Amino acid sequence: MRNTILSLAAFLVVLITAAPGISAQKTSVYYYKIDDNISKPALRLTEKAVKDAEKGKFDYLMLELNTFGGELDAADKIRTLLLNTNVPTLVFINNNAASAGALISIACDSIYMMPGASIGAASVVNEQGEIMPDKYQSYMRSLMRTTAEHNGRDPNIAQAMVDPDVEVKGVSEKGKVLTFTSEEAVKNGFCEGLANSREEVLEQAGVEQPEITEQVLSPVEKIINFLVNPVVSGILIMCIVGGIWFELQAPGIGLPSLIAVIAALLFFAPHYLEGLAAHWEILLFVAGLVLLMLEFFVVPGFGVTGISGIILIVASLILTLVYNVGFKFSFDPELNVPAHISKMTILVLVSTLAGFFLSLWLGKKLILAETRFGSLALRTGLKSDKGFTAQDMRNEEYVGKEGIAQTLLRPSGKVNIDGEILDATIVHGFANPGDKVKVTRFENAQLFVRKM
Repeated sequence: MRNTILSLAAFLVVLITAAPGISAQKTSVYYYKIDDNISKPALRLTEKAVKDAEKGKFDYLMLELNTFGGELDAADKIRTLLLNTNVPTLVFINNNAASAGALISIACDSIYMMPGASIGAASVVNEQGEIMPDKYQSYMRSLMRTTAEHNGRDPNIAQAMVDPDVEVKGVSEKGKVLTFTSEEAVKNGFCEGLANSREEVLEQAGVEQPEITEQVLSPVEKIINFLVNPVVSGILIMCIVGGIWFELQAPGIGLPSLIAVIAALLFFAPHYLEGLAAHWEILLFVAGLVLLMLEFFVVPGFGVTGISGIILIVASLILTLVYNVGFKFSFDPELNVPAHISKMTILVLVSTLAGFFLSLWLGKKLILAETRFGSLALRTGLKSDKGFTAQDMRNEEYVGKEGIAQTLLRPSGKVNIDGEILDATIVHGFANPGDKVKVTRFENAQLFVRKM
């Protein structure tokens, strides 16, 4: 009786499968690609891919990868996303998976490589490509080892891709960092197979009738990806600092302020939308800017107020570029915290100095130089035959005397001293009509005063 029921069930399955108009259910595959250095844009792509794949209940999540490495903190976050998703993951290495790319690859459930591709060389290096001290390599070794163990791969091979002192008999020699070719990766069980296309990958993975959905970025997401790139962030910081300093040195022009405001919006907005810039980090920037303006226009000299403003501005720019919640840095200890903060600090400081010197250079070129842009400054000769006369040098006798601002001094205007209306320039800040002033010096036929 039991055999009869089983036979009938099998017959029904065959009948249903062969029936016209009825086909086997397709397998849904979410596909996305990383073909660049591992940084924030790559992290954003993975976050979107994992979110979309889980929300859409896809059967597989497939990554096509080609990278020489990049930022370790971004790679570690990508690794964590791929390890923790409940969607089976496939990676197709179409050329290179070096350094951070190797870490991301072994975080996937299955690895497939194009013939001639390579994976490995995961040692931590600095900006110049030099190997970092062992304390940095130690953490990377642990990441590679635990990731390999999680997906059933040889942890010793994973460590050998980081540390030249790790020797794997028959696989790698001591003193050399391990890098596998595609054939070597298959031979040593670090790759499931070779493929020339994503379709071949799915075929080898046993995915029947795949229905591939490619990741599509909205225009806003593409713009955000572009703006959060560290290189673009550096250029925006240059524009922010250069615009602010140019405006402080030549108030009233307007264009530098507009450039600085636009650059600040382009810098903070995408980081804020990505959850990287918090409200308080943006407020730090605004507070620093206010202190800097107070130093230039209100407080005489340059001291605590101005220095505090510069520190707040620089700190806000650094913290915006660093993954943190408050002052708790959530990325990996010992390696990522000092390395990433140092890198972002250098980026901000170099961009700040570049913006500062660029503003000085442009100031000379656009205002003082004999160029077509020299019209920004008054260069007309005031000749006596046109009715212009030099100021009476007897005004030197007013040095040390007190008077009242007759008009707004910002920085030039008129003052009333002993009943005489005279032209004057305020040394620091500005003075409103009616404010008491004192003449400090007479130079180049011009009175200089300070607010009392």
